[in-house]
Amino acid sequence: MSHKGRVCIIDDDEAVRESLRLLLFTAGYQTCQYASGDALLAEPDRPDVDVYLLDFRMPGTDGMSLHQQLVAEGCRVPVIFVTGHGDIPLAVSAMQRGAADFLTKPFEESKLLEKIDTAVSHFRALRVELAEQQALRARLEQLTPRERDVLRLVVQGLSNKQAAVELNISPRTVEIHRARVMEKTGADSVATLVRMTSDLDDADPGLT
Repeated sequence: MSHKGRVCIIDDDEAVRESLRLLLFTAGYQTCQYASGDALLAEPDRPDVDVYLLDFRMPGTDGMSLHQQLVAEGCRVPVIFVTGHGDIPLAVSAMQRGAADFLTKPFEESKLLEKIDTAVSHFRALRVELAEQQALRARLEQLTPRERDVLRLVVQGLSNKQAAVELNISPRTVEIHRARVMEKTGADSVATLVRMTSDLDDADPGLT
């Protein structure tokens, strides 16, 4: 049966975990549950999830510390905190560090589902973007060193003749390398090449 996504519930209160599980099941979500942040961190094979729903105050590794650990590991899964009123400043701080959202106890079920729906939607869009970047990175890695040289100059706006002077090769050789760059990257124009390399520039500037 299809489902809307998987939510990982981390809360030390078993009754709360079960209540959230039933709510999310009714709303079309699969869930996994952990009684503490330490339990998740100790998991050798963590489940593939779309959202982490974290209680803020837990014994051992609390919600804030768990979020920081996940970020340090490079985890991009959105985190929604469930917190008491006294934790709101901490929750705001967590959002500034990359958390998706937070809810104060007690909360309306509809509000929780709305925030989860939004987080899942954004994360799936991010996954698509990351997959596209990975595919583009793989195509760029197929370029030879000389083709990368030509790519770098082409996206800077140099003509074949100007690139030839810069690289001390003939314009015809530049033209051949440029055609191979277009073929390997799947770009249909210089403008597309510029967009491709721009998209990857922050992630891995060494590629271009």
